[in-house]
Amino acid sequence: MLAVSGSLRARSINTAALLAAQALAPAGIEVTLFPGVGDLPHFNPDLDTPVPPAPVAAWRTAVAGADCLLFSTPEYAHGLPGAFKNALDWLVSFEGFVAKPVAIIAARPGGDHAQAALREILTVMNARLLAGACVTLPLTTNTHDVAALLGQPAVRGGLGACLQSIAGHLRPS
Repeated sequence: MLAVSGSLRARSINTAALLAAQALAPAGIEVTLFPGVGDLPHFNPDLDTPVPPAPVAAWRTAVAGADCLLFSTPEYAHGLPGAFKNALDWLVSFEGFVAKPVAIIAARPGGDHAQAALREILTVMNARLLAGACVTLPLTTNTHDVAALLGQPAVRGGLGACLQSIAGHLRPS
């Protein structure tokens, strides 16, 4: 599973939530954080060629190789952060993204505009949104320490439920 943070901030609560999910991943599920969202060039259809820029090729290769995507993003000005939206734009015409299972972690309550926008964009892009695997964590502080997040039963429970739901979709019984 490829985890993607919508925040470029070094001490991001969204990235910390994904790293906590990585630590809680059940047997058989590997969560890998994609570090290159900020390295992608601004989307330009003229650059979307059979041989795209190297950061775009790396992004698409990571997406194509993932059995599921796990997103966590903040809300900026009632929308998605620009770099995160840019990353999604590079996947619009990419066949390796079509029908890709996707789950969303909201690191804290609120951010409804960004979550709604992300869901709409993913629907238009023909992703397979795993609604039962999408969770909102009850974080009210900006703790960025993964160990502190893992020490909160409500966070562990939310992430655990998300990961178990994803596992169920990936390994249907």
